[in-house]
Amino acid sequence: MRIVQAVPLLLFVSALTFFLQLFIPGDAARSIGGLTASPQAIAALRHRLHLDQPVWERYWAWLKDAVHGDLGRSISNNESVAGTLNTRLGVTLSLVIATTLLALVVGVVLGMASVRGGRTTRLAADGASIAGMTIPAFWAGLLGIWVFNTRFGLLPANGYVFFGTSAGGWARSLVLPVAALAFALVTVIAKQTREQFADVLSRDFVRNLRANGVSERSILFKHSLRHVSVTVLTVAGNNLIGLLGSAVVIEELFGLPGLGSAAVTAASSGDIPVIQGVAVYFTLIVVGLNLLLDLATGWLNPQAVAA
Repeated sequence: MRIVQAVPLLLFVSALTFFLQLFIPGDAARSIGGLTASPQAIAALRHRLHLDQPVWERYWAWLKDAVHGDLGRSISNNESVAGTLNTRLGVTLSLVIATTLLALVVGVVLGMASVRGGRTTRLAADGASIAGMTIPAFWAGLLGIWVFNTRFGLLPANGYVFFGTSAGGWARSLVLPVAALAFALVTVIAKQTREQFADVLSRDFVRNLRANGVSERSILFKHSLRHVSVTVLTVAGNNLIGLLGSAVVIEELFGLPGLGSAAVTAASSGDIPVIQGVAVYFTLIVVGLNLLLDLATGWLNPQAVAA
């Protein structure tokens, strides 16, 4: 079902991105050709880029090529857009997947601790939630750089090491970006986890389990967690779009060569094919990760999915 839903979503995103280029000021052909280019050279360049065709024809031609994996060529360097983005895809996937997993694990643990803990624990969890919702990922990243790089020199402040080059270097290069990006999502998941656990633990079946002598640990992890997991994973999926938006900022801050930094560079140079390609890739990431979260939900609680 998720894959079927992805088709109209991809069409909508690609069309929206394509037609928004009409509102970008300036002439792409003039920007590429430069101020010294002759009118004849600019006209030839516009023809090569299909800018002299009606916008509907240009979109239809782009869509037909995109179906076959051809997203066009970059206006800036004439390189294949798909080839360029494929080299950057792994960086963004590493960042987003690691962030999602970290936020799920830490958020659920904090949420459970705030439910079973005392007043001090709940107040600390509330304070962390407020901080997470008010401190942007950019500022969290800057704080992490100041503490763990500038102050103590423990972690790199920028750059990316590919996994094939060094697994340890890859992990170190992602620690600060992932922590900064996960900060807000952790607090959202922790809050939802606490609310869901509080609701589940007040239900009749839990009282029956306690009356039958089932341990609190078993009630919490074996019985309640399966009910809570559906809502928690849904919250994580609903936050993926915002997560990708923040990932663009984090990639720029930490110098990660991912899709987000490609989008920023393309936007500053008016490279429309690259911007369109990034939008399509981001949509595919959201759909793919939501599909994985759906599968995880079905594994944890198949009755809830069937319902």
